[in-house]
Amino acid sequence: MAKQVYSLSICARATLDMHSLNNEGSEGTQIQTRMVDIVAADGSTHNVNAISGDMFKHIQAEQLYYIARNNDEILPLCAACRDFDANRISADVEYTEAIKGKSNAEAIDLMLKKCVLDDIEGNLLTGDRSTARKSVVEFGWTVGVPEVTKTNSYFHVKYAQERGDEARSAASDEDTRKANLRQTPFHRPASSGIYAIVSHYEISRIGFNDISRQYPIDKDARQARYRALLESVLYTFIQPKGAMRSTQLPHIVTLEGAVAYSTKVIPAPTVSPLNPGYLDDIAHIAAVLNKLYPEAVEVARFSTLGEFAEIMQELIESSVPFTLAV
Repeated sequence: MAKQVYSLSICARATLDMHSLNNEGSEGTQIQTRMVDIVAADGSTHNVNAISGDMFKHIQAEQLYYIARNNDEILPLCAACRDFDANRISADVEYTEAIKGKSNAEAIDLMLKKCVLDDIEGNLLTGDRSTARKSVVEFGWTVGVPEVTKTNSYFHVKYAQERGDEARSAASDEDTRKANLRQTPFHRPASSGIYAIVSHYEISRIGFNDISRQYPIDKDARQARYRALLESVLYTFIQPKGAMRSTQLPHIVTLEGAVAYSTKVIPAPTVSPLNPGYLDDIAHIAAVLNKLYPEAVEVARFSTLGEFAEIMQELIESSVPFTLAV
């Protein structure tokens, strides 16, 4: 009998080198990387490089979008999400017309039936109402571990023609053409280090209307969405997208951590990898919860990206989303 997964969490440490996935903007010719202040497990404070949860949520949503576009018979997308519109179903004219005069519960029901992206990633219905669909997916900040995460700024030069086409054509020799080039120096950041990752997935809420407390889609549709969600999460870790990947593709050196999931109405434990003992703490929490409800929580550790992929593949093939009592 397939395991029912109620809640799933991923806590991991990833070694990423020479990346610039998340920047705050620029000041003059200096690109500013994103830095945050954190408190370490020993109580000391640090300013470290970080990648926002918004960035990883967007990566995961994009991966889910591609999966759905290639399986549209079982993974429907609304008209706006087929164009990957940031407003999602709120920008679908057919949908907004259909929900006029409908209750919020009816509007959410129709949303869940029409679009896997709105179901899993969440949305805020606007227009004649303000009704939220909470995301199934939760990403925390990906935070550099103090002392082993560094950011440096590297000098680059952009060459541009100083004069017009006629002047360049009239240039008599190579030296003259070089003299027509204007050099624009700028500085680009790159960060390397060990990063703490936390994420959580409310599997039981796939296809669930939080207002009516019902599932308006059938179990086959929920299973298809569950598989697609886990695939999108796996691909997010395999290919972390973001800024400057065309010339600063991140080096994914290592990935180690734990996938924890519950098979009863218990949250999967989540402990920040900023704590050096996070793996032992997750195992301890699972052991305590299993005393309350035997075999309710399972923890699968991994020490490589390949092992993580194997864990996700096994869950995709051998588990189903938990069905809440309705």
